[in-house]
Amino acid sequence: MLKKMGEAVARVARKVNETVESGSDTLDLAECKLVSFPTGIYKVLRNVSGQIHLITLANNELKSLTSKFMTTFSQLQELRLEGNFLHRLPSEVSALQHLKAIDLSRNQFQDFPEPLTALPALETINLEENEIVGEWAWPTRPWAVALVQGTHGAQGSGVDLHRWEGKLGLSVPHA
Repeated sequence: MLKKMGEAVARVARKVNETVESGSDTLDLAECKLVSFPTGIYKVLRNVSGQIHLITLANNELKSLTSKFMTTFSQLQELRLEGNFLHRLPSEVSALQHLKAIDLSRNQFQDFPEPLTALPALETINLEENEIVGEWAWPTRPWAVALVQGTHGAQGSGVDLHRWEGKLGLSVPHA
């Protein structure tokens, strides 16, 4: 068990160092067995965090993200969080004013993540394979959003996204 943990830590360190050394705008920590975002990474990335536009934390074991994560990586344009155990987003997600796409598929959301409605650049939200039930109101927006909900079309989790088509310029995949 300790050996596997050590390998996971080494993998994260290697990926973070690659991002710093290459000056990449991408941090890929997918499939690193993370249960939280490692706080030590903030210090290592302090000089390049504003240059990072894509973070992938897919297929980990994350249950939440902190406000510090949101404010540190405020220049993000894409955030891939699919395949975790997330059920909410912190209100500080509003710091991600440049975010264009967020993948929250295969998580544990039961409600639409309302903090996302404050993001002016957001174009795509993937909520596929969550447990969202009931109706939710999408505020009037001046831009189009592509929403993916459920594996059985827009009705997959009980949310009727088709009723928003045309009214707000939403693009809803049809089954």
